[in-house]
Amino acid sequence: MLNKITIIGVGLIGGSLAKAIKANKLATVVCGYGRDQLRLEKAKKGNIIDELSTDIGEAIEGADIVVIATPVGTFKQILEDIEPLISEQVIISDVGSTKTNIVKIVNTVLKEKSKCFVPAHPIAGKEKSGFEVSVSDLFEDKKVILTPLENNAPESIKVIHDMWTGVGSEVDYMSSESHDELLGMTSHLPHMLAFSLVNYLVSRNPTASIYAGGGFKDFSRIASGDAVMWRDICLQNKDQIINHIKGYQATLNDLIDAIDEDNSEKLETLFTTAKNTRDSWVG
Repeated sequence: MLNKITIIGVGLIGGSLAKAIKANKLATVVCGYGRDQLRLEKAKKGNIIDELSTDIGEAIEGADIVVIATPVGTFKQILEDIEPLISEQVIISDVGSTKTNIVKIVNTVLKEKSKCFVPAHPIAGKEKSGFEVSVSDLFEDKKVILTPLENNAPESIKVIHDMWTGVGSEVDYMSSESHDELLGMTSHLPHMLAFSLVNYLVSRNPTASIYAGGGFKDFSRIASGDAVMWRDICLQNKDQIINHIKGYQATLNDLIDAIDEDNSEKLETLFTTAKNTRDSWVG
C-alpha cells in the first residue's frame, strides 16, 4: 500500500479515482487539491478524500503519486506550479484525453524532471461532471491507455500500471501520437457530432426537442459533457479532430449522393454494413 496519493482536481474522474483508491485500499491517504475550499470540504465529508488543501505545495508534500485530473488546458500552469516543489521520487500522472500536446508541455516545463511523469488516460466517464456523480467502480473493466515517455523508469510505469489495475482497469500501451489519432476517432469525433447536432436542432427549430425520440436522446446524450473540458480537448488535439471531421464529411457526401440518386442498393449496403459492425461490437 502506498502512503499518499494526491488528486489535483476532484471532479467526476478525480473523485471516482479517489473513491476507487480508497475502496481498494491502494493508499493510506488520498488528498484532494483544488481552489474551492468549500467543495473540497464537501468531498471530504462525503468520504471521497481523506485530506484536502488549497495549497498545492501542502497537497503534494509526501505524495507517492500525484494525479492531475483537471481539464487539459490547465496542465501547463499546474506543472509550472509544482515543478519547483517535486523531487525525483514522486510519480506524476494524469487522466487527460489528449497526449501528444501534454507530452510537449511536460518536457518543456519539467525538463529533466519529466521522467517523473507517466501519461495515462482512462477510457471512462459520464456526461455529467463533478464529484457529486463520482462512483468507485467507474474504471472497473474499462481500458486505461498509458503512453510512457522514453525517459520514464520502468519502476515508475509499473506503479501507475498497478494503480489502474488495482481499481479494476485493463491497461494498454501505445505512443501519444497513436493515442490521439485513435481517440480522435472513437471519442472526440462523436462528441463533436453530438454538440453540432444539438446546436443544429436548436437553430432550425427551438421547439423540435419536444418531439425528439429515443434515438436522438441516445445520440445526443454526450452533448451534456463539460464544455470547458471539450474546448481544451479540441484545442489540444485539433489536427486529428479536424482530420476526422473532414473524413466524416466525406461519408455524409456519399450518403447525400445515394439518397439524391435514389440508389436504394447503396443505401441498404451502407446501413447493413453499419448495423452488422455495430452488432458485432455489442453482441
